[in-house]
Amino acid sequence: MAVKDFMTRKVVYISPDTTIAHAADLMREQGLHRLPVIENDKLVGLVTEGTIAEASPSKATSLSIYEMNYLLNKTKVKDVMIRDVVTVSGYASLEDATYLMLKNKIGILPVIDNGQLYGVITDRDVFRAFLEVAGYGEEGIRIRFVTENEVGVLGKIVSLIVDENLNISHTINIPRKDGKIIIEVQIDGKIELASLKEKFESENIQVEEITRTTAKKL
Repeated sequence: MAVKDFMTRKVVYISPDTTIAHAADLMREQGLHRLPVIENDKLVGLVTEGTIAEASPSKATSLSIYEMNYLLNKTKVKDVMIRDVVTVSGYASLEDATYLMLKNKIGILPVIDNGQLYGVITDRDVFRAFLEVAGYGEEGIRIRFVTENEVGVLGKIVSLIVDENLNISHTINIPRKDGKIIIEVQIDGKIELASLKEKFESENIQVEEITRTTAKKL
């Protein structure tokens, strides 16, 4: 899974000379928490709600409302922005991008290739990608198996599903600490759930859960 397949391409950005008051208004209007700072088509920084809050007068200030507004409208983004921005290539794996966000305790990575900003990958994009990969929100059948970590188990499950003329749309394998494997399968098609479960269990494949799923818009 590449970053470019899940990133947000429509990026709202600002210039270094934007006031922090305007930046704050823009974030509030767009429902954003961070904004890339672009100058001459190049990424030069990042401004966040946190950096703006740090640059704003505290509630305990002795400044009047007029003085505070003057300060907010005078201070430029370039004075408070993060300059050392962690970025990622659009061709990097989504797993690498997630690791960078986790390691650096950040929720956004500008996607840069050949010096150009092509989009951003955010924690929300990662959440959405996880749901898409898992097949969440698709109509069909979801089955969770608990199996031994043995060669051929997944192939056996696939074969039994194909025998019922059903199509597998998504599969996830999750190792457990006890050495067993959780296999979750999203299936297209309709079949009586009890009979399908019985078929797997007759082949000594443990079905932990089997349920119908409904379509949901992500």
